[in-house]
Amino acid sequence: MTTDRYALARVSTGKQNVARQVERMMALGIPKENIIIEKESGKSTVRTKYKRLVKRLKAGDILYIENVDRLSRDYDGIISEWHKLTMEKGVIIKVLDTPMLDTDQANQSLLGRFIRNILLHIYAYLAEHEWEKTKYRQAEGIALAKSKGKKLGRPKKERTEEEREIVKQFQDKEISLITALALSGLKKSAFYDLCRALSDYQDEN
Repeated sequence: MTTDRYALARVSTGKQNVARQVERMMALGIPKENIIIEKESGKSTVRTKYKRLVKRLKAGDILYIENVDRLSRDYDGIISEWHKLTMEKGVIIKVLDTPMLDTDQANQSLLGRFIRNILLHIYAYLAEHEWEKTKYRQAEGIALAKSKGKKLGRPKKERTEEEREIVKQFQDKEISLITALALSGLKKSAFYDLCRALSDYQDEN
């Protein structure tokens, strides 16, 4: 049975750049098609791409990760996924930022395995601790911004007078939906979104 090499590159949101992780994996000679890119929180229960990867992995395959928090963001999740991959599936894990955790170490003595197990639990703890600190700082920042009257989220898109007039004529039943869509150049769902957006704007003002 052949040994295949895979890599998991993950960021928590679509706004973060995963390119650096991918470049590190490609530098190791891992085929691009075997580099799984996941833009989703490690706390998510969905993680479709990760679950497909786990299903694809077989005993003897090597999985490269940058750090243990790529498996999950919390302590229990990291330990659980590590056990599933190494003990249940027989996968070799290589941790780029912490090579001492690599499961293909030459030293497989009881002491060597004991030390690596301790390190795994320490890094799993640190991963969740850092995640909790990040959440706390974000909550503090949001609370501070709100206390100063700052509006959070994406700025509302400015609507043109033409759009307002089309919506008004449609709502006053002066023109049909088909005519409104043709004049606005929007699909039905987008046009209804526009109607709701303008209604919310009128309510606020």
